[in-house]
Amino acid sequence: MTSLTKKTYEPLNEKTAINLIKELNLFNVHSELMCKEIGDGNLNYVFQITDALTGKRMIIKQALPYAKVIGESWPLTLKRATIEANVLKKHGEFVPTLVPKVFVTDEELAFTIMEDLSHLTVAREGLINGESYPKLSTHIGEYLAKTLFYTSDFALHPFDKKQLVREFSNPELCKITEDLVFTDPFFKHDSNDFEPELENEVQALWNNQSLKIETAKLKYSFLTEAQALLHGDLHTGSIFASELETKVIDPEFAFYGPIGFDVGQFIGNLIIQAITRDSTNRPAILKHITNTWETFSKTFSELWKKDYIDPYARMEGFENHILQQIFSDTLGFSGCELIRRTIGLAHVKDLDGILEKERRISLKKQTLQLGETLILGRQELKTIQEVIALLENKRV
Repeated sequence: MTSLTKKTYEPLNEKTAINLIKELNLFNVHSELMCKEIGDGNLNYVFQITDALTGKRMIIKQALPYAKVIGESWPLTLKRATIEANVLKKHGEFVPTLVPKVFVTDEELAFTIMEDLSHLTVAREGLINGESYPKLSTHIGEYLAKTLFYTSDFALHPFDKKQLVREFSNPELCKITEDLVFTDPFFKHDSNDFEPELENEVQALWNNQSLKIETAKLKYSFLTEAQALLHGDLHTGSIFASELETKVIDPEFAFYGPIGFDVGQFIGNLIIQAITRDSTNRPAILKHITNTWETFSKTFSELWKKDYIDPYARMEGFENHILQQIFSDTLGFSGCELIRRTIGLAHVKDLDGILEKERRISLKKQTLQLGETLILGRQELKTIQEVIALLENKRV
């Protein structure tokens, strides 16, 4: 592999993406390379490079200096590309089969070349279409437990952990989360987006001072609790899956934050999917919700007993206290995710893809109500089974 001769940033296109691959000698010199832009995200370009002779493929992901979905009026740091690549490498140390392989990354040109996952399906799309991913929640529960435990003070020397906190400082992307998840949906703000039929529910949410206080507490946790290296945006659209495989992608929002945030975002997106399903197809998603938490907590407990480096590890009751706090945080962050995906800037196809308006509005009202209940009741709910019962009772 050679180094690049050009080090001036400019956005790639299909032609220059092929030139980049050739310069790096990542394919055979006789390859017939084809390229297509496949990104459908809000922030980046994604190109798929294919050798027509062998079928070999790679992905080039390049950060733009602004949000692609908005334009140059929303500038963003290019450093996020390096953070994303480094998180994939770091998390890959603990769960190598659950993240894509990274081949090349370049901080100045803000690109990462990685494993192609086109043989898999974006989990959100597959779940909406009724596909079955029997290993999804087991894999994600393991991913969460191992990446969060092994990047925390439970497993790291304080000097090593604090060095990682500095390395993965990500203030610009964190600010997006602070605004779009914890703030804007709870106030009248231009970024919010919802149907007029939800006006009464939204106004009631904005006027609910108890809900705002509890959300402020969750936001403060997000701002101040540097517990572990988070993915930072772990929803079903950030996961590729099949019946046998699961791969977590897109950790560009990664930073050191509260453990329950990643767990809560994933479970929150599963809850949204469960809300949209009929009684026949709902049990499969409810099982995934239960299994995600049970796999996470079981694996986390095993790692605690094996690799927790502090003398307090063996103190009776301490592990249970930590897991219960993570569970409470998980529910609160899930509730924020339900609300922001319903009335905030970034919606999800699970809800917005429902064409029948009356049903879509009804399900969105349920989502808002359940989000509020999870935020306000997160300290009283003690088990995942109680959450499942609550979810089932919220059906209309």
